[in-house]
Amino acid sequence: MPGTLYVCATPIGNLEDITLRALRVLREVDLIVGEDSRHTRKLLSHYDIHTPFAPSLYQGVEEARVEGVLRVLREGKDVALVCDAGTPLISDPGYPLVRACLAEGIKVVPVPGASAFLAALVASGLPPDRFLFLGYLPRKSGPRKKVLESLSELPYTAILYESPHRVLSTLEELARLFPRRPLVLARELTKVYEEFIHGTAEEVFAEVKRRGGVKGELVLLIAPADLKEKEEPEPEPMRKRFRELLDCGFSPGEAVKKVAEEFGIPRREAYRIVHGLAEN
Repeated sequence: MPGTLYVCATPIGNLEDITLRALRVLREVDLIVGEDSRHTRKLLSHYDIHTPFAPSLYQGVEEARVEGVLRVLREGKDVALVCDAGTPLISDPGYPLVRACLAEGIKVVPVPGASAFLAALVASGLPPDRFLFLGYLPRKSGPRKKVLESLSELPYTAILYESPHRVLSTLEELARLFPRRPLVLARELTKVYEEFIHGTAEEVFAEVKRRGGVKGELVLLIAPADLKEKEEPEPEPMRKRFRELLDCGFSPGEAVKKVAEEFGIPRREAYRIVHGLAEN
């Protein structure tokens, strides 16, 4: 009879953020597999866990090493899957192994715990009832821009992970697309320098630019399009801008889209206002 694969969440920073169940599982399984030994060995040492650990599932070799883990499970041994921090598979390795286990009828058991994007969401002050988790944005500028533009009229909170090397350009693009949309940038969650930067897209971009960037693990949360935004624009400037765009040769639909982008409001709201004003 094959063993069981336990998908174990580990702390995202503070080593106390691990469940009693996860500690028991990590002690009782025959093997722990994960990414970087520097992270996991620190956790195992802290809790005096001596289960064999194989740092074999990391980006670039993950697919090729699934078979080795399957052999262990086929022998009837139990395996715990971990990642460097948080819940495996969530923007981390593990999916090919879980998929392969299920295909072979090997039992997969979740051991829930810490997750950076959920920790950020519940402390952000943004609506938590419905949300879209995007993980990391595409590296190339074209696809990244397309994803960000798709958030323009999203009716629920959007959450994404971002690299310190790219966060300033991402915030700049968001400030251009919808400058008055509330954002929250969470950094170093559960760690010594944990911080939440609140404001509109324009304000958060300005603050991060003033600092010359930010370091650490980052979670970016974007408010729903229908959330009341700070400093709602007056109708008169919108009407003026709409007429200017029409005079420049824009079609009514293109002009409405442009007004929505420039004033940082949902397109349907811009249409309602401009259409109403245009009829007067």
